[in-house]
Amino acid sequence: MKYIKSKYLICLLLMAAGMLNVYGQTPDENLTVIGKVVDQDKKPLPGVTISIQEDKTNRSVNTDANGSFTIEATSSDVLVFKFVGYGTVLKPAGEVTKADVVLTKALINAGDDDNVYIPFGVRKKREVTATISTITTENLPQIPSSSLTNVFTGRLPGLAVYPSGSQQPGYDVSSLLIRGRSSYNSNQEPLILVDGIERDFTAMDLGEIESVSVLKDAATLAWYGMYGANGVVYVKTKRGSATSTKVTFDAQAGLQAPLQVTAPLDAYSYATLYNEASINSGGTAVYDQTALQAYQTGSDPIKYPNNNFVRDFTKQVAPTQRYVASVTGGNAFIKYYTLLSAYQQGGFYKGGNNETYDANTDFNRYNLRTNLDLHVNKNLDVALDIGGRITNLTFPNAGTGTFLNTVYSTPANAFPILNPDGSYGGTSIFTQSNPLAMLQARGASTDLMRNMIATISARQKMDGILKGLSAEVFYAYDIAGLYRSGFAETYATSVLNADGSYSSFGTASKVNYQGNAFSGNVKKSELWAGLDYNRTFGQSDIKFSTRVSRANYSTFGNLDIRREGWSNRLSYGFRQRYFVDLTANYSGSENFAPGRRYGFFPAASAGWILSDESFMKGSTTWLDFLKIRGSYGLVGNDAIGSARRFAFNDFFSRSTTGYTFGTSYTGVGGTGQLALANPYLTWEKAYKTSLGFDAKLFKQALSISADYFYEDRKDLTTTSLLPSLLGQSLIYVNEGEAEYRGFETGINYNKKIGAVDLNIFGNYTYNVSKILAINEAANLPAYQKQLGHPISSVISPAATATTAAGYISTMLISDGIFQNQAQIDASPKQLLSRDVKPGDIKYVDQNGDGLINDLDRVRTDFNFVPKAYFGLGASVAVKNFDLNFLFQGTSGRSISIQQLVNAGNTNNGYLNQFSVDRWTPDNPGAAYPRLLLTDRGNNTANSDFWIRSGDYIRLKNVELGYSLSSAFIKRLKIAQLRFYVSGLNLLTFDKLGDLPIDPELPESGYNSSYPYMKIYSFGLNLKF
Repeated sequence: MKYIKSKYLICLLLMAAGMLNVYGQTPDENLTVIGKVVDQDKKPLPGVTISIQEDKTNRSVNTDANGSFTIEATSSDVLVFKFVGYGTVLKPAGEVTKADVVLTKALINAGDDDNVYIPFGVRKKREVTATISTITTENLPQIPSSSLTNVFTGRLPGLAVYPSGSQQPGYDVSSLLIRGRSSYNSNQEPLILVDGIERDFTAMDLGEIESVSVLKDAATLAWYGMYGANGVVYVKTKRGSATSTKVTFDAQAGLQAPLQVTAPLDAYSYATLYNEASINSGGTAVYDQTALQAYQTGSDPIKYPNNNFVRDFTKQVAPTQRYVASVTGGNAFIKYYTLLSAYQQGGFYKGGNNETYDANTDFNRYNLRTNLDLHVNKNLDVALDIGGRITNLTFPNAGTGTFLNTVYSTPANAFPILNPDGSYGGTSIFTQSNPLAMLQARGASTDLMRNMIATISARQKMDGILKGLSAEVFYAYDIAGLYRSGFAETYATSVLNADGSYSSFGTASKVNYQGNAFSGNVKKSELWAGLDYNRTFGQSDIKFSTRVSRANYSTFGNLDIRREGWSNRLSYGFRQRYFVDLTANYSGSENFAPGRRYGFFPAASAGWILSDESFMKGSTTWLDFLKIRGSYGLVGNDAIGSARRFAFNDFFSRSTTGYTFGTSYTGVGGTGQLALANPYLTWEKAYKTSLGFDAKLFKQALSISADYFYEDRKDLTTTSLLPSLLGQSLIYVNEGEAEYRGFETGINYNKKIGAVDLNIFGNYTYNVSKILAINEAANLPAYQKQLGHPISSVISPAATATTAAGYISTMLISDGIFQNQAQIDASPKQLLSRDVKPGDIKYVDQNGDGLINDLDRVRTDFNFVPKAYFGLGASVAVKNFDLNFLFQGTSGRSISIQQLVNAGNTNNGYLNQFSVDRWTPDNPGAAYPRLLLTDRGNNTANSDFWIRSGDYIRLKNVELGYSLSSAFIKRLKIAQLRFYVSGLNLLTFDKLGDLPIDPELPESGYNSSYPYMKIYSFGLNLKF
């Protein structure tokens, strides 16, 4: 921790230590507590049970007819007030005699477990007028995965979670989307908040989290003004309990296995297909019959090798394990929650051995968190949260992408792994493509990432000024740093010549320490300060909150990023039946020109509990609760697509093409102006509407929530159509507009049937988008325009380790495969390659000019964002056994397989496992066109020929547990001992037929991508 040098953090730690020291020096005092318990109307409540938290003698008393009671306690005790039909109240013993204890009648959705966390506030579900979906971690499976996104997939309506990048240990990249897309400038990643502060939660341990809420409409998002238009995922961490001390320990061990991985061609199949591709390209067969026979018989593994690099250098299974220990408890003065966890995920490489280092990918993570709540006195509460995370990722110096591309794509007959003299095999074409050498003679790197987070808040009651008034200061400070170290080494490869000599490629060097480097250093601070006012006047409840905020984000070598704003919220409730919320924010962003940086973002919402009205009395036999609610408001987004930072200023480049001077025609570099600045750039404005209801039926066994939503997003950045009179383009203009609309629902059925506890849950979200305004070329054909279409594209995965994935929305429309020359002669002339022959893809002439070229590309509605996503699961408990599972899926989603089927390069002839099902005169119904080594443009063009359905239903996870009987664990003096087995990504149903790819992440396990994993694990949970 020596790299932490913030004087602010040191002050916070000293303050907390001082407070703990004070408590440690204060002895307990014996008290005779005399008090009175009343309801919200100040009427006495007889029969209320008052007990002392964690009292081993189980002392308790009941209030008399006047609501009065007397109990013996100490100054550190917490009294627990319980009464059937009312919410539980906890009070420090020393404060009870100063005022009446008020118990509030627990109406439906207003009980002890019905808290909903909103920005800097908490509400009962009954009061909430916004659209918020929440899940607690008690209802989530324990999965040994390096990314928590795997746990939340399919669990919450309105939240789409999908893998979107490398699944290498320690990365597990996934994207989140709330409801849908209304901006064509980004994928609309939501704001991720942990305890109100923008932080990444995917690397947290599940044990740190109490609940996750998705904020979806303007009623809550307007609090964040210019930064909340894409929605918010609000993570609430666990805090200490004043009612019990608990110690828990979880241990898991598991195995991970690839869902899909490349099945490489054997040497004979490869050589046969290569000959065919060469002949199709106008050449001759490269491999003669002697070579083909040798590949089949294995008679000469040096001259005619037959490798299987996937089998030899990847594992079928790899280990993973997770250990978590936590302690929670407290008393009248302090509550605490502490967690320590360790997670390890092994890589699936194998085959390399070096005495100095292990180049297999290996990931280790250690999480530490302590949350403290300090009750200084009856008016002052302080909270201090400290968290740390250390991750350690080891990987081969060749790079994960390069190594996997080598293993997946190098032909089986390229070279022997080892030559007769023990040297690494290679050729002049494949000079550095030996996987064994990459693992044991290329070196390895270790990335050590350290994260530290700290939050302190203080709340001061100010009843002396105004009853119900309080002030809060909330400050967070986070730092992170990346340190890379490792070993460097290089290798040479050789090929055995016909005369017995060797030709070498590259230079070998001995292993040495590589240069260490620091990078990724990040420092973030965030301050919120303001007032809260909560009062009840008769049957009216008033809650008001106001906060000013300031955030600063610093990275080495870059200018700081700053945010600031002023947020306000007013809530009014009448008779616990009618609710109104008003939210307003005034915030700014430095992305825009001075004088145009701040905006006002208001929202309003209302809720009405119809089931409490007299005209609904006739439905009480089956309807227990019905609330309708709605919201409307404006939220902003200051991320304006790919525009450069400070795009309101003009910038110049010093490396543009200059001029030629003198008789030697020497070029001199010059300075050139970038795209012209736009001082009028502004933020995206999202006008959000949401209408919905919450209902409970059949004695609250069935719960249903449903919402209709609509968003109109204006001022999207789009290309300028202003004439370039000065020979220079304008960067962007705010002339775009788009919308999405849809509905979502969540259903839960909870029933005890005899000895069976049954819970069935499900959620479904449907959305469609539409582009309402976008600047496009004036002469663009109607079939190529984006206007009026959904915001859509498919993702074309990277074909090699050095190419990036892309987004495709316009493409040719295919019409099968040419079967003979007569069909070619009768069709429009295709200009995408030099020659078109039988076996090539046929395309539709969109403009009727008799030619197939770029003018025939069509704007399509294929989309990587699904129209619908859903989850359906259940949990069942019978005696000591419990079972829970979840099916998750999507529909209306499209994927591209072009970069998979056509994967490769000139070195391997673009041949892979899919090449077997190619068109030949003997196989006219083949799935793919003929093989070619050159002139491949016609068959590799972006077209719907390569689009497949990405719809699927997946058994996302299953967990089966057994808890030892209470009688047995009492003898062991423990509270619980549970054993369980679980699985992740176990079974998938899709529309891909025999195509061996994963519909959720098609590129995983192919080209240069790490596989998407299924996980089987065994664990135990121990509680004291």
